[in-house]
Amino acid sequence: MRANYIEDLSSWEKGFTFYSEVNIRFSETDMYGHLNNTVTFAYFEYARIEYFKHIKLMNDWLNPKGEKIPVVADLQCDYLKQVFFDEKLRIYVKSNSIGSSSVDLHYMAKNENEEIVFTGRGTIVQIDKKTGKGSKWSEKEKEVFRKYA
Repeated sequence: MRANYIEDLSSWEKGFTFYSEVNIRFSETDMYGHLNNTVTFAYFEYARIEYFKHIKLMNDWLNPKGEKIPVVADLQCDYLKQVFFDEKLRIYVKSNSIGSSSVDLHYMAKNENEEIVFTGRGTIVQIDKKTGKGSKWSEKEKEVFRKYA
């Protein structure tokens, strides 16, 4: 494992509880039948939104009168095994570390054989819609992230 955000793979892997399932569509593959390397980021987005809905943070962000929104500050993916058309994957998400207005999320994708096929991490920053600057998490929001870390 070459991902510098994973110190001990076994304990890191055990820390995930939430996941979303995806099926590899034909349109997501290249001419060799492999999953296109850009699609993993769309999977991260899908799983991240489902995760935020699960922990009840999306409601505030989707409220048209809301003052805060989440934005992706950075995102990376490390590929471990080939993935092909029609495979089923579980995309796991967990909160890794919480800043004053950011959260570092980790991702792990497993195939039906329970093999890790790719991993990732990314920083999400909550910003104020009007100013575009970071907006601090409330203590309640921080506690939600800690619960699902």
